[in-house]
Amino acid sequence: MKHNIDIKRLCIKLSGEALMGESPSKEESISLDAINFIAQEIKEIKDLGKEIIIVIGGGNIFRGVKGAVKGINRSTADYMGMLATLINSLALQDAIEKLGIPTRVQSAITINAVAEPFIRRKAIRHLEKGRIVIFASGTGNPFFTTDTAAVLRAIEMNADVVLKATKVDGIYEDDPIKNPESKKYSFVSYEDAIIKRLKIMDSTAFTMCMDNNLPIFVCDLFTKGNLRKIVEGELVGTLVSNKETSFI
Repeated sequence: MKHNIDIKRLCIKLSGEALMGESPSKEESISLDAINFIAQEIKEIKDLGKEIIIVIGGGNIFRGVKGAVKGINRSTADYMGMLATLINSLALQDAIEKLGIPTRVQSAITINAVAEPFIRRKAIRHLEKGRIVIFASGTGNPFFTTDTAAVLRAIEMNADVVLKATKVDGIYEDDPIKNPESKKYSFVSYEDAIIKRLKIMDSTAFTMCMDNNLPIFVCDLFTKGNLRKIVEGELVGTLVSNKETSFI
């Protein structure tokens, strides 16, 4: 199946857990094999002449919500999670630059020694110069997920789509691990995603995409070539959009 969305600038949303690889080790929060694989997949898109922004979660190192459950003040826990996303961003930057692609990290929390502060116009200029831009530290505010941060940055940077790269091959009506008979959707409207409380992204992120008509692709990151296929017009995984007419 094909889609007819013209993708020139895209936002890739990666979970922190993705950096641990398909078979994560409890001793290793960042797998070099996984991060090098991800960097190579991103390079394939860059080689097509696309402009790329990336937002990474921090769940492989520290997740704010879990920290709050254990008794840490929620705001403090979320700031700790933001710092975890910066660690992941620097690791991915290193892997991408080893492939010869200039990359900049911009952080919503100011840490000038390792990253630029987030400045929208400067980030756009980086893209125009052929650089990849990785946005770290979420929105810079507690109580917001990195999914919401990815959508916010995508809107600010005038991206054509958000590509949510996960460890599952799309959105299912139920957890496919617990229920192998669960149906996978090829298309989901924003309204259905919100009403059915589909867990692939939070409701704030879905609502922002709906209000700004920003399509979301959800696909398996670790199937080689998936990201490139989507950029080239093939529907891989699930599309979340306003209209099913996005298909050819």
